[in-house]
Amino acid sequence: MQQQGFSIEDEPVAGAMPQADGERWLVLNPTSGTADHTEVVRELATERGYRIEETTGEGHATELARDAAANDVHLLAVAGGDGTLHEVVVGLAEAEALDTTTVAVVPVGTENIFATNIGIRDAEHAFEVVETGARRRVDIGVADGEPFVMSCIAGLLADASVATSSEQKERFGSLAFVASGLKQAASFDGLHIDLTAISDGETVSWSGDALAALVGNSRRFVEEGGQAELEDGLLEVVVIERMPAGDIVAEAFAQRVLGRTTDHVFHTQASQLSIRGADGDPIDFSLDGEPRRHDELRLHTRPFALRVCVGPAYDVEPTRS
Repeated sequence: MQQQGFSIEDEPVAGAMPQADGERWLVLNPTSGTADHTEVVRELATERGYRIEETTGEGHATELARDAAANDVHLLAVAGGDGTLHEVVVGLAEAEALDTTTVAVVPVGTENIFATNIGIRDAEHAFEVVETGARRRVDIGVADGEPFVMSCIAGLLADASVATSSEQKERFGSLAFVASGLKQAASFDGLHIDLTAISDGETVSWSGDALAALVGNSRRFVEEGGQAELEDGLLEVVVIERMPAGDIVAEAFAQRVLGRTTDHVFHTQASQLSIRGADGDPIDFSLDGEPRRHDELRLHTRPFALRVCVGPAYDVEPTRS
């Protein structure tokens, strides 16, 4: 699929492409997921010649990604969850190194949504894929200058994501988000927004009271859920409308957890969009699970901006399968 402004060298390339990557670094988050992966990941990385850099707190993965770029590292493995991957992509973008760096995702977090969507099963499989698998260029989203790989969410589901503690994630996994959502629903006042999107060259708008606004790059929120197309230059945009209190939990979590189509849903695809509070108040967002606040948020895609190692199960066009 040719995207305007990209040369043929920027096109995603199918098939196995093992490469001589030069020096290899691994950014390792020791507290991701159940926090019991460090020894195994270190062993897998050491026997393959990776330089291992361990994170010490929030934002450190971004700093380490910038350091890797400054040292001309062209293969950067990321052992953590989706939040760690987000920090690394931010760091590479800040260093203007996305075009020259291949990212290998080593899934050791709670949900590992992005890794699943690119066909990576576990840590050992991730290292195998670096040697034998394909490299593809995939889209990223950008929210007011900050890149994201999975999603940008506002409203009840964002509140639930931010409110879910690391301890809850470790004990209950995905169910922790449901538990937090149930608590948040009782006090949620609704989201008053104006949304404007560019879809198929036309402007599409939605205004009103919403339960949540969801923008997905590698995640879908309607129909059967699962993976959005990572190479189509588009964001999945969903608004779950405000509804009677008795329907909130069933409707919202059918979308968030089960991925089913329900009533009260507006859906489109867009290359760019804006979301602002209709009442002038700032809106709290969850960007790849990280809390953000904006008066108005402008989002767009960067097609084929991130080069990643993908597993054989990666589906280029999952919505057509």
